[in-house]
Amino acid sequence: MNRYLKILISTGLVAVSLQSPMVNASSQGNGQPASHPHQDLATRLSPSANNVLNHPYVNIGHRGASAYAPEHTFASYDKSLNEMNADYLELDLQMTKDGHLVAMHDDTVDRTTNGTGRVDQFTLAELKQLDAGSWFNKENPNLKNANYVGQKVPTIDEIFQKYGTKANYYIETKSPDAYPGMEEKLLNKLHQYGLDKHNNLRNGKVVIQSFSPESLTKIHQINPNIPLIQLIDKGELAQYTNDATLNKVKQYAVGVGPDYTDLTADNTQYLRQNGFYIHPYTVNDEADMRRLNEYGVTGLFTNFPDRYDRIIHEHN
Repeated sequence: MNRYLKILISTGLVAVSLQSPMVNASSQGNGQPASHPHQDLATRLSPSANNVLNHPYVNIGHRGASAYAPEHTFASYDKSLNEMNADYLELDLQMTKDGHLVAMHDDTVDRTTNGTGRVDQFTLAELKQLDAGSWFNKENPNLKNANYVGQKVPTIDEIFQKYGTKANYYIETKSPDAYPGMEEKLLNKLHQYGLDKHNNLRNGKVVIQSFSPESLTKIHQINPNIPLIQLIDKGELAQYTNDATLNKVKQYAVGVGPDYTDLTADNTQYLRQNGFYIHPYTVNDEADMRRLNEYGVTGLFTNFPDRYDRIIHEHN
């Protein structure tokens, strides 16, 4: 069993929502169960017809358009947003030695740069010396692009400066135990760039996900208006398909992100009936995309946002 899930179940971990100045009595909802799967915590707190999360199917560009360009680079993000109609950019966060939040999936730089070592052993200046794009050309000669050479690891500041409120962000706190204070730094950055404004949050401009209920609970205590997604390890979804566990998750999260291979028609409907968004990872095959849509997922992560965009329109 996932060690975070053990903590959740054994300790009865429940988040206490601290009142934010942005939340008033009229916008807190009546605490009643959701009448349909999209009437969740985020929309009960402040309903919005423009909430991106309430699209029939949410298209989440996994590390950008990472099947076509080097992951977590602006080349990948631009392609995902500008060419492939992704609803969200997924950002995996790591932290440098000198405390800067950067977008990188692995806790080491070895796989996606020409460097070696843990991210937290690099200062930002040192990290910026690395080439984060050439590896893609070597591994994907049919997609080789000279513009990928010399791509840099982006900071969260650079991402927010470039896209601002024009993009929607689906952010993961990676390895939060290894990075004390990551949650506070992230929330400070959201505030610095105005992304935590009430209208932005109620429209789904920012979503935060994590495998760690502790990390999500911490964020929820600081700002209960941010939609949170509980990620679930492969093989662990069965542990969540009971009322007791889901009721605990509901205290802080509005949705779940399971490995797509763990989903069935039955457990998908069970999660939907409990009012959760369901965003499985990482779905690249078109047949799987169609099957999961039929099950009733509310979106998914994919390296091929163009494929899912086509299937969404095909379905509609």
